[in-house]
Amino acid sequence: MWADNETSEDLLGFKVHADLLIDVINDDKVLPITIGVFGDWGSGKSSILKIITEQLSGKDDELKDNTLVLYFNGWVFEGYDDAKAALLESIIEKFEQHKTIGNKVKDKTSKLLKSVNWMRVLGLGFKNIALPIGTAYFTGGVSLAPFLLQQLSSLSPKDLSDKLGSQGEEFLKDIIKKQPQEDTSTTVREFRENFEALIKASEIKKLVVIIDDLDRCTPERIIENLEAIKLFLNVPKTAFIIGADPRIVRHAIEYRYKTDAIENSEDPNSRNKRIVSDYLEKLIQLPYNLPKLSDSEVETYMTLLFCKKELEEDFKNVYEAFCIHREKDRHSVFGFGNLQDIIKQEQKSKLGDSVSLIASLSSIITEGLNGNPRQIKRFLNTFTLRRKLVTVAKFSDFKIDILAKLMVLEYSNPDLFKKLYEWQATQQGEPKEIIELEELASKDDKEEIKEKKYSEWSNDKILKWLKVEPKLSKVDLRNYYWISRDQLTSTISGSSLIPEYIRSLYKKLIGHGSGKILTTTVTKEVNTINNQTDLDSLFSLLEKELLKNANNESIHKVFIELMQQNIINAVKTYTRIIKQIDNKAIPYNLHNELKTALKKNPQVQTAIDAFTSDSKIGKALKQN
Repeated sequence: MWADNETSEDLLGFKVHADLLIDVINDDKVLPITIGVFGDWGSGKSSILKIITEQLSGKDDELKDNTLVLYFNGWVFEGYDDAKAALLESIIEKFEQHKTIGNKVKDKTSKLLKSVNWMRVLGLGFKNIALPIGTAYFTGGVSLAPFLLQQLSSLSPKDLSDKLGSQGEEFLKDIIKKQPQEDTSTTVREFRENFEALIKASEIKKLVVIIDDLDRCTPERIIENLEAIKLFLNVPKTAFIIGADPRIVRHAIEYRYKTDAIENSEDPNSRNKRIVSDYLEKLIQLPYNLPKLSDSEVETYMTLLFCKKELEEDFKNVYEAFCIHREKDRHSVFGFGNLQDIIKQEQKSKLGDSVSLIASLSSIITEGLNGNPRQIKRFLNTFTLRRKLVTVAKFSDFKIDILAKLMVLEYSNPDLFKKLYEWQATQQGEPKEIIELEELASKDDKEEIKEKKYSEWSNDKILKWLKVEPKLSKVDLRNYYWISRDQLTSTISGSSLIPEYIRSLYKKLIGHGSGKILTTTVTKEVNTINNQTDLDSLFSLLEKELLKNANNESIHKVFIELMQQNIINAVKTYTRIIKQIDNKAIPYNLHNELKTALKKNPQVQTAIDAFTSDSKIGKALKQN
């Protein structure tokens, strides 16, 4: 089994990306700069940030090249009421606690920490506590300063008192009369000036702040972290590196924009999109998008994973050889042939089956798992568990490569995996349909596949799966499905592997609130999903919800909008659901929306035909 943790051990060949970003940071002419390391969930962002941290950092709290590197996991601040202040405090405290520069900056850090607390008062206290009781104060009903000291328990009473001074209540009266934003901006400007003074006093050459796992946070926390980073923009000698899935960050910005609701806009959706783009462009000067792994990189990665697991301490020799190979050749596979002169004969025998399996299936694993390192690792963990179950169950004549091939289908297209299960379950494990499909795939005859009512098997990804060895024709699949039976209702593409942005989009769709918002969400977000696996995951979440609640009008409307905009597999999925649920429970008034969708997409007729005639909605739909 392989741990699902970030690592600075570069099995992906990603050090080249880290080196490039380090070169940018080491160019004093481009500072200050904010870099966004962008990639899908599990694409290797954290590993790159770990490499950058180790390359730039000194050992044992010493400075390397007079550079201070601070690494933060954005998710750590998720539980704080004020994540923005928590991040600011953490950065300042790192200066204060550093054994090399701590004594030089003590007075500066103390002043900055008081500023952070004061920003808390302005941002939290005055908005949520002070302003609501302002009227009572002026009428003599309450003394404001003691009230704040009591309510803002997260602040030091001494810090607040020091800031307020002897004329505290008069100062508070003056603040209440002003706009809180004006006072906040003044404090922010002071903070930035004091932070510049802190860097100057520390005598460091540059400060590098790395923030990882931002996309694991809630939208509110993501924005608070970004707002904290904005405070440091244009502060000399600084570089901020943010690792995140850009889709999640965009969703968080849209969430904030929707909350703040700009009124009187004739085209709020267009304006919303522009605000999101402007926000990111102002914050991130250098966006760096990680590429998807190629076939050769996937094969190399899986080879190294198996070597690391099987060879243990001897793996260092393999890793050193891989690093040398990668420097000379970034395109070819580092596979079993490269290990011949590195490992012992008994180790070769141990690795032989695994590595040869990788070589034969790497192309469809790449296709099915979208070249995503985390998904590959989790796929291999599930495969390893099932392989052990084969031994425990004492199956004879069991071919591991067939299990692996079936698992690729299970992950990349759960519907077809279940369809193949249904075929084999009624034909003693040897379905005639797979014989016909493999024969047609060998001819690359998409049209004939469609004519024989196998249209869902005709896309390029599935054709590639059908053609790759081993073939499934005349293979008894019963034992293979027995091994996978735990996943027949919830495949490994289920909730544990669904990217966070898909979960967020799912919640946004089912809670759309109005038809206009729903249409915009499908147009702007569902239509931009760039891989079928993520789209299938979204459909899976929606399908499960509708199967549980057939009368949920909101989910029905989501599917109707998806069909109306001709989203791939929307009609097929909705038709399948209609055949499974109690049609009498479906809200009758949806028949008008279905007829409207039919005018824009004639394929909706397939779903309409699936409604039963004994239901109100079915009768209404079948009327001329």
